[in-house]
Parts: sequence; structure tokens; C-alpha cells
Amino acid sequence: MNITKRKPVHPGIVLLEDVIKPLNLTITKASECMGISRKTLSELVHGHCTLTPEMAVRIGEATGTTPESWLEMQNRLSLWEAKQHKPRVKPLADMCCEA
Repeated sequence: MNITKRKPVHPGIVLLEDVIKPLNLTITKASECMGISRKTLSELVHGHCTLTPEMAVRIGEATGTTPESWLEMQNRLSLWEAKQHKPRVKPLADMCCEA
């Protein structure tokens, strides 16, 4: 996985900009096609929630893509966010050498 300083795009925003808008679908219609509530899809496409594996499967089925590609987008974003708040840790190898 590539290390990047720029924040990765949320998979929900990718879904909105690259799939829903070009197809001229409303959030309501897209949510009906995916078998989820309008509120759930709205929260996802506005980046207010994390993409779950179940949602990745639904998006993959609805778009003809793989769930793994959607989860990879979420993993990159989640990892980037975690790295912004790096905890202070000591290497485990350093601990084994202390007397």
C-alpha cells in the first residue's frame, strides 16, 4: 500500500461522484436499488460513516465491481486517519534487551 500525505477520498464520495451522479440517480432511487434506507446511503455518500463489508458487497453487486475494491478505499482512509494520531509506542525489540 502506498504511503500518502494527502487524505484518501471516502468511498461514499467516490460512489456519489463516479456512479450515482453520472447515472442521474437520486439518493432515494440508488438506495432502493441497493436495498438500504435513504438515510444510510446519504450518510455514506457524505462521508459521515465508515463503509462496512456488507455495504461493500451491496455496492459491488449494484455497480458490477468488487467489494474488495470498495473496502480497500475504506482501509486506505482509515489507516491514513489513524496515522494522523500516532500513539507513542516503544519498539517491542527494545523491551527484550532491558535488564
